[in-house]
Amino acid sequence: MNRRTFIESSIAAVAISSLPSALALPAHRISPIGLQLYTVRHLLEKDASGTLAKVAALGILEVECAGYLKLAPKEVRSALDQAGLASPSNHIDYKTVTNSMPQALDAAHLVGHQFLVNGSIDDTIRNHPDGWKQAAEAFNRAGEAAQKAGIQFAYHNHEYEFRPMADGSLPYDLLLKECDAKLVAMEMDLCWITVGGADPLAYFHKYPGRFKMVHVKDMKKLPKPSPREGATVSGSQLTADMTEVGSGIIDWKHIFANSGKAGIQHYFVEHDEPQDPIASITKSYQYVSGLRF
Repeated sequence: MNRRTFIESSIAAVAISSLPSALALPAHRISPIGLQLYTVRHLLEKDASGTLAKVAALGILEVECAGYLKLAPKEVRSALDQAGLASPSNHIDYKTVTNSMPQALDAAHLVGHQFLVNGSIDDTIRNHPDGWKQAAEAFNRAGEAAQKAGIQFAYHNHEYEFRPMADGSLPYDLLLKECDAKLVAMEMDLCWITVGGADPLAYFHKYPGRFKMVHVKDMKKLPKPSPREGATVSGSQLTADMTEVGSGIIDWKHIFANSGKAGIQHYFVEHDEPQDPIASITKSYQYVSGLRF
């Protein structure tokens, strides 16, 4: 390197180092932003096409179905196409996981899903001494069937997966240990894991790449006493303090800065019981779309 080249290179290096960090290292953002349709389930029952059109008008690009209500899969696909929305995922109940996976997979292909997610485990299973282990076995079987059909199976948590079992271990840890990582992905509900008293980042680092999707919703405060202390907290108590994303206690910037480690591919904004669903989605969407990390 001659003297002139050295000087020019040095000047360029100094110039770059003096740039504001926002210019030197572009901030990351969430894109696309999705919606879990459970948020607008009551509106969908009255007017599916009109509701999806309103959702799309907000800037939402993809939605996760919460089942199909009373619509046939072909009707769901038609309504999604009309609104210009993609639906990479659908929630199915535990009975479907154990008894009706072929039909669920056929519907997934018709609507265009890449994921089928068990949204919750029945009380009778959860309360059985070996219930969580049985669930893990059922998930592996469902995951194998889904994989053969070109679909990824996944599980969505609530807060109860973080209540210690009789031996002191957590159901969520059991599922992550017993489920084949190739067959069963995790859709982490970032609100419910926080309510359960666990740290999502600890799971991201311990099980990198396992969390393909997340639910993005917020809480004004954590319930007291905490479910992690073994107390039973009703659904009404939990949803009473639910709020729009960015209006609560969850540190979204810190969590999303670790999205790459987690393996997150889809982000679904959600509110379980919004007073005004469209207004709620609008506020959450505006916050998430403006977030940089």
